Amino acid sequence: MSTSTEVQQDTRFFGHPRGLANLFGVEMWERFSFYGMQGILAIYLYYTADQGGLGVDQSSALGIVGAYGGTVYLATVVGAWIADRLLGSERTLFYSAIIVMIGHIALALLPGMTGVGVGLACVALGSGGLKGNATSVVGTLYAEGDERRDAGFTLFYMGVNIGGFIGPLLTGLAQQNLGFHFGFGLAAIGMALGLIQYTLGRKNLGDKASEVPNPLPSSQRWVPVVVGVVIIAAIVAMILSGVITPDNLADVVVYVVIAISVVYFVVILTSRKITSEERSRVLSFIPMYIASAAFFSLYQQQSTVVAAYSDQRLDRNLFGWEMPVSWVNSINPVFIIVFAPIIAAIWTKLGPKQPSTPMKFVLGTVLMGCAFLLFLPMTGTGENGSPLIALVGILFVFTIAELMLSPVGLSLSTKLAPKSFRTQMVALNFLSVSLGTAMSGKLAESYDVHDETPYFSIIGGVAIAVGLLLFAFIPLVRKLMKGVH
Repeated sequence: MSTSTEVQQDTRFFGHPRGLANLFGVEMWERFSFYGMQGILAIYLYYTADQGGLGVDQSSALGIVGAYGGTVYLATVVGAWIADRLLGSERTLFYSAIIVMIGHIALALLPGMTGVGVGLACVALGSGGLKGNATSVVGTLYAEGDERRDAGFTLFYMGVNIGGFIGPLLTGLAQQNLGFHFGFGLAAIGMALGLIQYTLGRKNLGDKASEVPNPLPSSQRWVPVVVGVVIIAAIVAMILSGVITPDNLADVVVYVVIAISVVYFVVILTSRKITSEERSRVLSFIPMYIASAAFFSLYQQQSTVVAAYSDQRLDRNLFGWEMPVSWVNSINPVFIIVFAPIIAAIWTKLGPKQPSTPMKFVLGTVLMGCAFLLFLPMTGTGENGSPLIALVGILFVFTIAELMLSPVGLSLSTKLAPKSFRTQMVALNFLSVSLGTAMSGKLAESYDVHDETPYFSIIGGVAIAVGLLLFAFIPLVRKLMKGVH
């Protein structure tokens, strides 16, 4: 392993440390496998056996997908704690990638709901552990004040979106021509390739990436192991006894995330370690937590309702050839690659004149609601009659809404965080995404392909109302933020 100083002075990857290429690669392949699998997951669950699927009721299937997505973001909190107290970011990332690969192998090889249960549990846990820690390790490649840092993160996120673009294209082709298990197998192969290249380049990451910031005393290390075993045993027992079922899985995840979020807020706000100014800033985050959850409950329906819509309502005929359902999942990453630098440049150009953070949350939430209302003109087009270009336009609005809110939320959680609770505030941001993603599954259970107007109009209208309510409270929120912009 190289020293951190050697790594930070390295310029072998387009002027950046060589380790960035390693992280770029593993994140690209992880996103390839993640979005590739997710692109075919919903239809695998609700397609009938003669179509290669499991024949789960469609509303339950969409609920499962949303609940799974919620647990991914819930697992980021667990992954962050393991990195901070037990293993360090680099080792947590490595072991998480192995767990992801095992999950995709399970989906490819194990039959029926057994494969779904084992596979999704492993992918959710592994992706949660990998997501935050990959970003953390990128940060260790640069010394404080290194002007290459922002450009390095830009290159890293290009890897994220390249993987997110290619994954659904290839797994969709494999699913359509060979079957679902070949699609899941391709996701496993992609993750294996990522692990191989990552293992070969681990020495380029430096010793700082392996540091454990706040190590748990060795005498207490048995505690998280016991807690983990108890939680897993309790979950298995509830599944076997019928307390947790495919039909109520989304509800369970929603309730768990709400409970954990409330506990986090109460612990932080009642702590004697924070000042009155810090407490005020934490209070200002509550309405934006709610807006973030509302936003993601619509945005994350790309893997639930939009997947079903693409299957049953979208005209996927391209010059006599039927496009795979999952290809729709590749549209958003292309827009992100193209427009993220443009939006970033606009904010930079505007400088102090750019909208405040709460206003960006308002814009993101309202735009997301408008995107759902844009489905309404196509409600009478019949089975597979909705034009592809219309959905492309709607997903463009999804993307602009995402760029208004998603990157800003993570940044805001770090700016509002009390000194004693930096990691927990970042965890709260991920919990808002987790709640929204689980809600996307819960809401999707009400989607009726034969009567779409109530669904799109009510959900779109509620999101707009949430955004407008936040707009009305902007003066109070900004006052509570105590000078944070």
